[in-house]
Amino acid sequence: MTKVKTNSNYTIIASCVLFLSVLVFIAAILFGYPRYKVWQQEMAGKAEFAKAEQNRKIKIEEARANLEAEKLNAQAEIERAKGAAKAIEIENGSITPTYIQYLWVRQQTDLNNKTVIYIPTEGNLPILEAGRNATK
Repeated sequence: MTKVKTNSNYTIIASCVLFLSVLVFIAAILFGYPRYKVWQQEMAGKAEFAKAEQNRKIKIEEARANLEAEKLNAQAEIERAKGAAKAIEIENGSITPTYIQYLWVRQQTDLNNKTVIYIPTEGNLPILEAGRNATK
């Protein structure tokens, strides 16, 4: 006589396989999760380091740009001084009050839409209405 396998045998085997699968899954989580947390923190640290390195490079480049701008401003100032010296030389070393007034008027073009009222006086120097808006 041969024994016929019944559904109860399959149920027991399936239950055992399911139970073992759950045990393996729990063991994998208990072993793998701490390692995952360490890996995750390592990657976060690398990301922070890369960000700090990039910020440092940006600051260095900004400093280089500022240095270059200051050098160019210094060169421009030297050229302006050379021009002023040449202008004084052309005028035989004396600057006349008329020339000073001309320079002052020429400077007023850089006021960016501000209204300046000047009136030449006896000394050829302008009188500004500085107190005009102070009473409001």
